[in-house]
Amino acid sequence: MKQIYLDYSATTPVKPEVLDAMLPYFTEFYGNPSSLYDLSYPSKDAIAEARGQVAGLINCDPSELFFTSCGSESDNWVLFGVADAQRKKGGHIITTSIEHHAILHTGDFQRKHGLDVTYLPVDEEGFITPEVLEAAIRPDTVLISVMYVNNEVGTVQNIKKLAEIAHAHGITFHTDAVQALGNVNCDVKELGVDLMSMSAHKIYGPKGVGALYIKKGTRISNYLHGGAQESKHRAGTENVPGIVGFGKAAALANEHFAEHVQHSSSLRDYFVERVLTEIPHTYLNGSREHRHPGNANITFEYIEGESILLMLNHYGISVSTGSACSSASLTPSHVLSAMGIPAEIIHGTIRFTVGDMTTKEDLDYTVDRLKEIVAKLREISAVSEEKGW
Repeated sequence: MKQIYLDYSATTPVKPEVLDAMLPYFTEFYGNPSSLYDLSYPSKDAIAEARGQVAGLINCDPSELFFTSCGSESDNWVLFGVADAQRKKGGHIITTSIEHHAILHTGDFQRKHGLDVTYLPVDEEGFITPEVLEAAIRPDTVLISVMYVNNEVGTVQNIKKLAEIAHAHGITFHTDAVQALGNVNCDVKELGVDLMSMSAHKIYGPKGVGALYIKKGTRISNYLHGGAQESKHRAGTENVPGIVGFGKAAALANEHFAEHVQHSSSLRDYFVERVLTEIPHTYLNGSREHRHPGNANITFEYIEGESILLMLNHYGISVSTGSACSSASLTPSHVLSAMGIPAEIIHGTIRFTVGDMTTKEDLDYTVDRLKEIVAKLREISAVSEEKGW
């Protein structure tokens, strides 16, 4: 059976060059980098090289980059660490209603333990407006956290402007850049952010490794305790092969950035145009102009997205009904709900995301199958175009 993968925002395959870089650190250079004997030195050197490679992708000093186990850990570190380090100033955090659950659930946990968290609303395209952010700031606000690129609809926030507002009030600014890394400009100096979360497996690196950029001088407490790793900021024996893979993936992303964006965005636009033109009652969610280069979040009216997903899977096509972390839930997408889309329409939404291995032939095959599937599902649906919802 033909296998077509269109869920690159959930995870990406590890590129061969990345795997080749990782393999020696499983069997040949297996020394613990915290040890003092000679066998540990290749691991230490490899971590240092990888730190420089990831730092190069976001234009920070390597000493400002700390490896973690994933983007979710990085997000948790920020919310807990800033709240702890700056609790004398206050206990108010501002984030948005469309964040990844690593932020939303952590914020909910903190609210149960005495902190005050404001979740900003978004407009119909998923944007946070500067006016809304400005109005939410209080004297006791210690952190503003806004996702750079939304993981469901792909909307790209104006992080530079939002960070400027935060700094005008003396507030620390964080962005979850897990979906942004390798897909949009993540130069931390240009963006003006204090903290940035990242993950390797979104840029053709391995799962189980992430990073947190912490600008020099940012007040943040440690999150994991127990050892002196990561310059005494994050305890735990380093995942050397994973870190090496992250470094290599970051180097490749940096080298081929323009090529990747052009490839992804041209295929995405081709796919969206075919679907919206050839399948009635469909529309694209999120911003058309300021968007992740590979994201096509499309609603198919009058049918269930889960049925589309399962039928596409029958043809060997992998897609998502939302973010991968919540795809097993029947609860309507919190992102689309926040954008004002009715629940019954949300359930007819599919997220397609293309990547470096996607071809035009893959998309043609997918659209042809989609046309058959949508027509069949609408034919048997209890809700018709004439009846409406």
